[in-house]
Amino acid sequence: MKAFTEVQSKAIAIAVDDIDTDQIIPARFLKTIDKLGLGKSLFADWRYREDGSETPDFVLNKESMSGRSILVAGNNFGCGSSREHAPWALWAWGFRVIISTSFADIFRNNALKNGLLLVEVSESIHKALLTGDSSDTDAVLRVNLEEQTLSIGDNNTISFEIDAFSKKCLLEGLDQLSYLLSFQESIEKYESERPGS
Repeated sequence: MKAFTEVQSKAIAIAVDDIDTDQIIPARFLKTIDKLGLGKSLFADWRYREDGSETPDFVLNKESMSGRSILVAGNNFGCGSSREHAPWALWAWGFRVIISTSFADIFRNNALKNGLLLVEVSESIHKALLTGDSSDTDAVLRVNLEEQTLSIGDNNTISFEIDAFSKKCLLEGLDQLSYLLSFQESIEKYESERPGS
């Protein structure tokens, strides 16, 4: 997993509440374990017509959105069934930060374990981020994980919460297995010193 320190990017806004994991990535795409290939299936039912062609007015299909790595989503993002493919698809498309007023618990855990930073903001900040055309946000946002800050332009910086373990893992680029393996030397030492070893 790639270490996370800071992201600076314009945002993509999808101001829809209660986006569930089936909308993030429909069930028919869950057969694969190739994380990188899932980006093309992100929001597939919104991005593509029945014949497979792109829906031109959907925000991810707009050329001006290419390269943006922050998603501002509606309230209660990631609700629905547990689906690790949902953060995989978001990450594979290029998102590194998701901003909302609230996230479903299971989605939150899956996202943090897979390198996505979730930033929970107040209703007023959320509304400010969505002001204007709901499909575009022109301000460059700066998200600094070490400082736990979100800066909107030059004059507006807010703090956000994240649990210490998730922060450590993201900053060091560790998934849960890598974190456990970082103690391998201590584990081997303990095992070798146990009676009967």
